[in-house]
Amino acid sequence: MDKTLRTAATGLTAQQRYVELISNNIANVNTTGFKKVRPEFQDLLYETLRPAGNVARSGVEPLNEVQIGSGTELVATTKVFRQGDISSTNNPLDLAINGEGFFVIRKPDSTLAYTRDGSFQLDRNGQIVTSQGFALDPGFTVPDDTVEVQISRDGVISILTENATDAQAIGQIELARFINPAGLKSVGDNLYEESPASGRAFFEVPGTNNTGDIIQSHLETSNVDIVEEMVNMITAQRAYELNSKSVRTADDILGIAVNLKR
Repeated sequence: MDKTLRTAATGLTAQQRYVELISNNIANVNTTGFKKVRPEFQDLLYETLRPAGNVARSGVEPLNEVQIGSGTELVATTKVFRQGDISSTNNPLDLAINGEGFFVIRKPDSTLAYTRDGSFQLDRNGQIVTSQGFALDPGFTVPDDTVEVQISRDGVISILTENATDAQAIGQIELARFINPAGLKSVGDNLYEESPASGRAFFEVPGTNNTGDIIQSHLETSNVDIVEEMVNMITAQRAYELNSKSVRTADDILGIAVNLKR
């Protein structure tokens, strides 16, 4: 009977983790560029009570093994990089990626990070930075006398100054892509870092080699579906309740066994 309790405990732990993931998805429903997380579970080791192929006393060979499982566990959390809705903001430094790819960010320690959040700003030095002050890589500096910033779908940044009649290109935005973007490591601040699971980054001009286009004055919204998450929440809650009833049933059976002599 101890096995029943341990098996039910693994189910309770797994469903608790599931609810935590759902809560995080719902909490980030308005986070720019957020990608929902999907849990992946697997069953645990099995105890074989009777192996297949043993000839019973009757001489008949059993077809199937008799096995009892040990429960379940959470083995992975996968980011779902489905495209989110793209909404207009009328801010020239707001950029959305329509398709695959990530903006490349240079952190203060000179390491690279990657994001789908294109809500950029200008710092006091005229550099294009994220909301946390991390610079877009490669770095771009917008002059003080700039009156208009134009960013094409292929990532070319052009500026129009006060005394100029034609726009002047000052740089090219590159996007990073990964063979397995779901393997990227989330580090907070809407940033990801490459990992052994994601593979190394490939830097591409937007619109080439399966990399998406850049849309100026737009932002990509979260791809969390509230209705789907609420259904998942109900499913996880009921699964947790059923596992708790397994614990209660196992306790009742143990109580009957203890009181057999009375």
